[in-house]
Amino acid sequence: MPALIKILSPDGLEEVDYSAESLADAAQYEPEDGIYTVANTFNTYDTLKLEAHFDRMEDSAQRQGIPLELDRQKVRDALRQMIDESGFGDVRFRVTVPGKNSERFILTVEPFTPPSQELIDNGVRCITAPDSARKDAAAKTTDWMHARKALSDAMPEGIYDTFLLDSQGNILEGLGSNFYAIQNGILHTAGEGVLKGISQQIVFEVAEGIIKIDLTPPHVSNIDKFSEVFLTSSSRGIIPVVEIDGIAIGKGTVGEKTKALRAVYQQWMSEHLEAL
Repeated sequence: MPALIKILSPDGLEEVDYSAESLADAAQYEPEDGIYTVANTFNTYDTLKLEAHFDRMEDSAQRQGIPLELDRQKVRDALRQMIDESGFGDVRFRVTVPGKNSERFILTVEPFTPPSQELIDNGVRCITAPDSARKDAAAKTTDWMHARKALSDAMPEGIYDTFLLDSQGNILEGLGSNFYAIQNGILHTAGEGVLKGISQQIVFEVAEGIIKIDLTPPHVSNIDKFSEVFLTSSSRGIIPVVEIDGIAIGKGTVGEKTKALRAVYQQWMSEHLEAL
């Protein structure tokens, strides 16, 4: 089932002159000088922290020198219209603002399927990429959307994500996720040099009472010392990681702190859904 793609212009929704099977496929047609955000819906029309996504879009545009006039209600209305037209039910959507044509947003929606229970129960295997840190990680830019494709295409079969390392070997973030490692009972995640994730905001809120957070990035040389690892993204929530670069994390199974954090994350999410 192909993705549904429209241009949201000052005059309303317009057709595009291309088609794509998914958000990933549609990315090839989008400019490299823009900014974007990706989120999803629940119960067809519910969203989570959409205002935070809009806030980050405005911040990213300002960082990139893109003049952005974001009519938030107009974007919400357009997305609802596209959800109705698509018949997908729950969707994953991307809102892209081109740098040179910032009054014409590109809206793309595809069917949304949450992570499988097997993946949550068993965790995922990941790898690292040396000296791959993004130049302006605080902005969610389309040039990174294009650049990361090479890293994604290079992942061996069975590998779920690639974690970016800076020149010193600090583990910063995934291709589209934030990274967290538990070492000596403390949850470590990079506070700088990464995109400040929407799901990361939730983790910081729900972790109180479960584990202390240190905004110092963990180092690749300590992978064998991590007791637990997980990643987060808006559309996936908390995803346990049980292996990095062939090294088992802890016992090679999903850890108890990760399970506890995911449980409170899911509860927080269910209590904070809002209508699109």
